[in-house]
Order: sequence, then structure tokens, then C-alpha cells
Amino acid sequence: MIFKSGQTEKKRRSCYADFDPDRSDRPAVALRLDFSDYEGEMPQHQHRQGQLVLALHGAVTCTAANGLWIVPPDCGIWIPGGVLHSNQVTPNARLSYLFVEPDAATLPQECCTLAVSPMLREMILRLADVTDSYAPDDHIGRLVQVLLGELAVMPKEGLKLPVSGHPKIAMITAALTANPGDRRTLKEWAAHIATSERSLKRLMVQETGLTFGRWRRQLHLIIALRELASGATVQRVSSDLGYESVTAFIVMFKKALGTTPTRYFGS
Repeated sequence: MIFKSGQTEKKRRSCYADFDPDRSDRPAVALRLDFSDYEGEMPQHQHRQGQLVLALHGAVTCTAANGLWIVPPDCGIWIPGGVLHSNQVTPNARLSYLFVEPDAATLPQECCTLAVSPMLREMILRLADVTDSYAPDDHIGRLVQVLLGELAVMPKEGLKLPVSGHPKIAMITAALTANPGDRRTLKEWAAHIATSERSLKRLMVQETGLTFGRWRRQLHLIIALRELASGATVQRVSSDLGYESVTAFIVMFKKALGTTPTRYFGS
């Protein structure tokens, strides 16, 4: 389970208790949820339609298709129909789900994080307010056509952490997600899982496409985004991730996302 900032979640009902997306016959439907009312962790499941998970506040972490994605504000994760996935949200999260029929738009065939423009965000929220059916040529039907056209051209963001089912890589992943401040070197991890440093180095690239150093930095970025979105301070996150100074953490964050944590969330 992903590291949290000492917060506990109250048990709530499933977020799909009041809505069954698979029964919709419309090209796209949207749902807005406040997770003070619903469970913060959804076990592995799938939908017939494609799904865009949009974070309005807080953050959601999604595990699917050999990857882990973070969805901070102003981004969304696209999950094609039929893909098994599980979600975990911060206790302060407010999310919007957009469900899209398989043939309604030309959208990615793989899971990915998408930037979401202010206009697209507002159209999704407008659709979430629609409770009745709509026709292709009425006002809402035309809104949906524009919405899906905009969604299809949104750029992808690099907020994925590759994960692997290989036992040795899975062991390291579990240890570092439980204790992301663990600063053991590649050599020390190799000794821990009873393999050579050279073998582990090769295995990490083979299984994730990243060197160990880059993979761990990406893990730190994913966790940092999640914790900052849930309200943790930069100082707290920097310390919990094992950085020697706040400045070192900010440098890592800025190198990855082009701006500081404060400006990233402030924008």
C-alpha cells in the first residue's frame, strides 16, 4: 500500500453504490464524488467503457497494466475498457469519473495520464450534473461531442511508475512503497534479495525500462505528488522520503516537472 501521512480512513460505502456505469446507453456519462462519503480504496475491478479519472482535489493512485499512476489536480488517468485496475484516494479527495463508450471517440488503447485543460474539466463537470438521458443532436449531446474531441487531443504526462510481477523487483517495490525513505544502494538491495549487483541492475532495466536510480526517483515523485495533494507540507514529504534537505527534494521535483512543488499546486 502506498505510504500515507499518518492519516486513517473511515470505512465508507463503495463509490459505485449509487451508480452503475455499465448500464448507461449514452456515449459518455460523468459522475462527481466526494470521498468523505465513500471508501478510499477500491479493489481490482474493470468497466466495459473506457474511464477517465479526474482529480478535482486531493489525489488518486491507480494500479493497472504493470504500472502505477498518480492523478494530482489538473490531470486525469485514462483506463481503456476491460482493463483491470484498482484505485486508492487521499481522504480529502474529490473526483470526477468520465465513462466513454468503446466506439464513441478515438482514445488511447493503453493506460496513461492525460493533462486536462480548464475547458475540458468544466465540460466534464457540466456533464456530471446531467441526470437525464440526452439525444445526439440536443444541447448536451453536442457538448459531449466537443468534450470527446477535446479529450482525444489532450497530451500525455509522464506520471507513471512501471511495476513488475517479478518476485525480486516486487520485493523491492513493496519495501520502498512501505518505507520510501529507505536509502539502500543498488548493491545493498542486491545483497538483500540474494543476487549480484550486476544481475539486479540488468533485471531492473529489463522489467521496468528504467535504471534503479531513475525508478526510485519516479517512485519518490509519485509519492510526493500524492502526499502534497493530500495536504502534507514540503518539509514533511522531503523528510519522509529521506532527502538530506528540503532544497534537494525541490531540485528533484523541479527537474521532473519543471517547477517547484508550491508553484505546481498553486497553478
